[in-house]
Amino acid sequence: MTAGLPGTVLVVDARTGRRSVAEWLRRAGHRVVEAADGAQALAALGNPDDLPEAAVIDVRLPDMSGHEVCDYIKGRPSTAALPVVHISDSAALTASADRTRGLERGADAYLTEPVAPEELLATVGALLRYGRARRRAERLAARMTQLNRATLAVYAATRVETLAAAAASGAARLMSSPAAAVVLSPDGRVLRMTSPTPAGRPEVRAAHPGLLQWLGSRALGDRIGAGLAVVPHRDWKEQVPDAVFDGDVCLVLARTKRARPPVCLAVEASSVEDAEDRELLNQLAHGSAMAVEALRTYSEEHSLALTLQRSFLPSRFPRVAGVELAVRYVPASTQAEIGGDFYEAVETPHGLLLAIGDVAGHSLEAAAVMGELRHALRAYAAEGHGPREVLDLLDGLLVRFQPGVTATVCLALVEPGGRRVRIANAGHLPPLLLDPGGGTRYSAARGTLLGLGVGHPEPVVEDVAPGTRVLLVTDGLVEVRGVDLEDSLAALRRTAEEGPADLEQLCDALVTVFGVGKGDDIALLAARCG
Repeated sequence: MTAGLPGTVLVVDARTGRRSVAEWLRRAGHRVVEAADGAQALAALGNPDDLPEAAVIDVRLPDMSGHEVCDYIKGRPSTAALPVVHISDSAALTASADRTRGLERGADAYLTEPVAPEELLATVGALLRYGRARRRAERLAARMTQLNRATLAVYAATRVETLAAAAASGAARLMSSPAAAVVLSPDGRVLRMTSPTPAGRPEVRAAHPGLLQWLGSRALGDRIGAGLAVVPHRDWKEQVPDAVFDGDVCLVLARTKRARPPVCLAVEASSVEDAEDRELLNQLAHGSAMAVEALRTYSEEHSLALTLQRSFLPSRFPRVAGVELAVRYVPASTQAEIGGDFYEAVETPHGLLLAIGDVAGHSLEAAAVMGELRHALRAYAAEGHGPREVLDLLDGLLVRFQPGVTATVCLALVEPGGRRVRIANAGHLPPLLLDPGGGTRYSAARGTLLGLGVGHPEPVVEDVAPGTRVLLVTDGLVEVRGVDLEDSLAALRRTAEEGPADLEQLCDALVTVFGVGKGDDIALLAARCG
């Protein structure tokens, strides 16, 4: 009746006449821990590493009632799930009251004397099955929670190093074992993250370029999906001399696309005991492979977007006597979409026309419109149109062919000789003029942004001394959420005043101070006149 179900049972019984309960349990193969009173029972429950799986408790004990012992058991987190069987005498009134009180206070079963051996063993066997099923369910639920946390950490990673660290930590906690994660980064590096202890902080370890291929040949080959294999410790040690494992190693490799390098998780083979362990590792490895694939796809899209964005920007500028130029373009670091920021310099019959602009939005459409505007600007300027006329023509172009799209553009025409600059502004940040004598000012040129069908005022003429620097920037350099734009422009002015005189160094300094961690593209054009 109890075959295959031997367990440890606590028998709390004060009367010698009932020693047969313990004997019946022992003959059925159970390990029995006996206690003669409540105090001995509580002492037997004090070791969390050697707890019984069930308790048979006499209701009548010399120092406390069996109900109080049950209260103690059910009131502690470590023993709350321990099944309890009460036994009492057969007096009708006493038995009924004891049964009601016991079940209300948490007992799982109730027997009255005389108790048949078969009934006792069947009851204990049923409670052992129930207790073990409950513990398995609770253990699985706890491990699924760990798996979910590990998977969320893997999916939340924005860098492959962070992803590998999350995968290694998750495997270590899931299997209570040292763990390692081996992945190929988008730039072609083989990364190995190890978590020396279940609670340890992952660290980067060296990995030779062929490690992933060697691992794949052991567990996955060219297949899609997941594969598991056990590698002898000596073989692992040959590939990974500084291994954190003391014994054989269990490998789980996964890939989501053919011809892609797999992701590998490694733990002590002794920690993988059953099919449940293998399935949990498979799920974590598969989730890690999906996350790596997403990062790899993002990296490829981001690289493509940047290449496309830079293809829209001028690769070289005209060389004009008396004018020195420097430019910077910094893409938004957190998004693969391309934006509409641009700069341009065009030699015209009236001088060198400098331009900076920004099409609203971050998308391929915004970049395409930016390309149209930049090429149209070059054409209009080359035809000899002045700054105001160029803005009006660009505005008409947007209204006619790109309705609903808006853009900001600022034009600065450096006249021959470099003594005057004519500035026309269509809703853009004003240019900053840095005089060689130390004075700085923002141009007063203002106007309506493009795309609204509204005309633009005549340019503001700025007289400049030889060596004056003109700085044009897009809003990505200075705009900060929650900070007044005027305060940001004042900070830009102070930094530029105190910055290097050299244009290239000035651009680097401004990007360093203002451009770190921005979520928007940055375009910057600096010119020295005369």
